[in-house]
Amino acid sequence: MVVWPIPAGVSACLERLRRAGYAAHPVGGCVRDLLRGERPEDYDVCTSARPEQVTALFAHTVPTGIRHGTVTVLTADGPVEVTTFRREEGYADGRHPDGVAFDVGLEEDLARRDFTVNAMALGPDGEVIDPFGGQADLAAGVIRCVGNPDARFREDALRMLRAVRFAAKLGCTIQPDTRAAILRNAGRTALVSGERIKGELEKILVSPAPEWAGEVVRWGLLAHLWPVRDCPDLTGLGALPPRPIPRWRGFCQATGFPLGCLPVERALKRGVYHPELEVVRQLALTGGELAALGWQGSEIGRLQRRLAAHVLAHPEDNRRAVLLALAEQERREAP
Repeated sequence: MVVWPIPAGVSACLERLRRAGYAAHPVGGCVRDLLRGERPEDYDVCTSARPEQVTALFAHTVPTGIRHGTVTVLTADGPVEVTTFRREEGYADGRHPDGVAFDVGLEEDLARRDFTVNAMALGPDGEVIDPFGGQADLAAGVIRCVGNPDARFREDALRMLRAVRFAAKLGCTIQPDTRAAILRNAGRTALVSGERIKGELEKILVSPAPEWAGEVVRWGLLAHLWPVRDCPDLTGLGALPPRPIPRWRGFCQATGFPLGCLPVERALKRGVYHPELEVVRQLALTGGELAALGWQGSEIGRLQRRLAAHVLAHPEDNRRAVLLALAEQERREAP
């Protein structure tokens, strides 16, 4: 028996399902992360119990995706998504199944998943259930589709961006057949909402290998938004703080990508196009100190922006004495 560091609330959820006579398995990304020796951010469970049976077993549930078999069980260790073993049927919109059937077992449920590293489950004794070679691919650092990659990407075009994201996050390469299928199907990302594209691209940018965002451009995954495939080397992005604003700013500056073609929040757009506003909060000389020195009202904001622009170009000058000297210089030169 293998003992995994699974939170007590998740273990209790699994135990209740099993004691009621249902199969229940941790599945997907949490298994991948456990095999990597990492703490999973969240846990998904797949089960033979139907959604209404899951709801009847637990006092606190949310019907988050009940049409597709998913019920969120609220535990002391956070929410757990519990999804009935299912087969998906038809993908008219290229993103979501037209319907699902709950007449399958675990292996067929795993067969519908995107990549082999995400198509593993844990058995009751902690054994890894891995019918598609996910452990070998994880050890080799390879992102590979489960089954036919063209079929996987026709079912859900977002999976192409997810392939790049997992390569960037896990330090993997993309298996040649999977990569070739991305190139063949890249135009299908036009079926994906701007919000989901923005989300996946941002996860790539803040990952340990943000240069993978260059492949998103080169492979044409953004071509329906921005018809450009030439992309410079983006390895320099890794030197920037792994936060959305600095990484988006570096990406847009390096590539010329027009951020406005995606639905982004105002704060992100402001941070990308007006980096001096972000620096204002980091200045070694505060607005209150400027007010004490005799600056007033809107003058303070204008001076802070000018000081921030200077610090952007000369980060070493973000010291109180230097900024005071610059402020006094501004005062003397003011008309």
